[in-house]
Amino acid sequence: MDTDFHDKYGSTVLTSRVTLCVATWTCTATRIGIEWNLSPVGRITSKEWRDQ
Repeated sequence: MDTDFHDKYGSTVLTSRVTLCVATWTCTATRIGIEWNLSPVGRITSKEWRDQ
């Protein structure tokens, strides 16, 4: 391997691959219908107290 190639294009190749990976996962997550409901508001309800 030529070290000049990595010095010249290493960060460009890394950036493009990271961008491709993020785009692929974003597209996949939106197409399969993952709901990103990160807020617990409305999901957590208090339980009724039972008197014995």
